[in-house]
Amino acid sequence: MPKRIIFLLIILILGGSFFLPKLFKKSMIRETETKLETAPEKLERVSIITIYDNYLADSCLKTGWGFSCLIKINGKRILFDTGADSKTLLSNMEKMKIDSKQIDLIVLSHVHGDHVGGLEGILKGSGDITVYIPASFPDSMRRNIETYGAKYQDIKKAEKISEGVWSTGELGTWIKEQSLVINSKKGLIIISGCAHPGVVNIIEKAKEMFPEKNIYLVLGGFHLSGAGDSELKGIINKFRKIGVQKAAPCHCSGNRCRELFREEYQDNFMENGVGKIIEI
Repeated sequence: MPKRIIFLLIILILGGSFFLPKLFKKSMIRETETKLETAPEKLERVSIITIYDNYLADSCLKTGWGFSCLIKINGKRILFDTGADSKTLLSNMEKMKIDSKQIDLIVLSHVHGDHVGGLEGILKGSGDITVYIPASFPDSMRRNIETYGAKYQDIKKAEKISEGVWSTGELGTWIKEQSLVINSKKGLIIISGCAHPGVVNIIEKAKEMFPEKNIYLVLGGFHLSGAGDSELKGIINKFRKIGVQKAAPCHCSGNRCRELFREEYQDNFMENGVGKIIEI
């Protein structure tokens, strides 16, 4: 073999032994950093209180077409949606001894009035608070938020909004909507306002975000009012296939949807409505 070829082979071998370990190390660092950025935190306790809904869990409270719930997690109080009107929302909060001034942040799922109608009543007494809104919201909503001395944060893609709490980012096309993904000791909790993008699509997005986590609970509006039995059973089968352990449909889910979920999930079905308190 010519000396020139032998010399080149030696250089390639020595160069590879120097550069390859460094390249491999950098690759491992990047992979570790990605996992650290996306891995949800371990939590001790999560409390979810439905304070506005058209289904009733506590006869002392008022119902209304819409949805709102309060999430207590890691010392934070997160209000998800605000129902259709301030009067009903604030009345229910007062009866449940929930002080609007102690809310740390607000998340709005989508722009429909039955989910944002009670916002002004909350902002009047909340002062400096941040409202997380889908980026597709009209500018009039941003100006309205600022009128009360509050701030807004546009959400476009999936991102962390508080310790252990993530937004799915805007999903859907015609009606864009964000849902919440919460980490608990028992698995992920998904909360949807109306599930216009499709409740199964929302669950699949959460699994895409955290593929190693199980889905413990899906709660909120499933947007299935008026759906036929065939469609409903197909969706329930998909819940099972994905591995959703518990279901708590309310608001726009529809009576038949709730009936079929109750039949399938039995003890793992949660009868959700205004006044319902879920401790996890």
